Amino acid sequence: MLDLPNTLMVEGSAVRWGKMGQGPALVAIHGTPFSSQVWRRIVPLLADRRTVYYFDLVGYGQSEQRAGQDVSLAVQNRVLTALFKAWGLERPDVLAHDFGGATALRGYYLNGLRYASLTIFDAVALAPWGSPFVQHVRLHEQAFAGMPDYMHRALLHAYLQTAAHQPLSAQALDIYSAPWLGAVGKPAFYRQIAQMEQSHTDEIEGLYGRLDCPVTVLWGRNDQWIPYAKGQALARLISDRECIPIDNAGHLVQEDCPKAIVAAVLKSL
Repeated sequence: MLDLPNTLMVEGSAVRWGKMGQGPALVAIHGTPFSSQVWRRIVPLLADRRTVYYFDLVGYGQSEQRAGQDVSLAVQNRVLTALFKAWGLERPDVLAHDFGGATALRGYYLNGLRYASLTIFDAVALAPWGSPFVQHVRLHEQAFAGMPDYMHRALLHAYLQTAAHQPLSAQALDIYSAPWLGAVGKPAFYRQIAQMEQSHTDEIEGLYGRLDCPVTVLWGRNDQWIPYAKGQALARLISDRECIPIDNAGHLVQEDCPKAIVAAVLKSL
């Protein structure tokens, strides 16, 4: 497990973060409904070449969760901007997945953040997005949040498994489920789904163009959440290279094929 011993207050919410390694900075940004623990098998393999900064998005993982909290994509790029400032980073390498991809792109286009390189995979970036499950929860957030705990846990495990192509281990399911359990975590899980607004990617989609840094786009060929064709389309917009397919991998490439992520990052350094 990655350690997140540090806290930064951003817009009234406590954001937990950690770092590991030596050398130039690399910032890893996770997606939903995960946490920085998606990098637990990846960060140690990069730490001899980079100082890797990782954090939990507002409302996720060990970061603060509370009723009425803004945990949407609208706030996450502002959190990233505040972290860059607190860490004293001007042009780090960036590794981003899912909502982390949207956050990195929003930070670039809306907040003026700049990167030495961007490795982005299975990202929420192009409309339309949002599964039938997400749409249903958005319509019935309170009903879902009020489910008995045993039903919530079963639903959560089933949902998490659809992110991966290979069966998730019991340990992985426990790690990814833990922040979303209990009196605080259960409503927080449905809160973050209820705040998934496509308008937050629509806001920047028309701005997409090749970034002023090397961009590597990877995609799980078996992604059931965001199809590989979206990765191909995104690569054509923001990179001068084609999307790299990852065979036998779904949306959660960190579990299905972590070595592909490590290889892509090391190649970009």
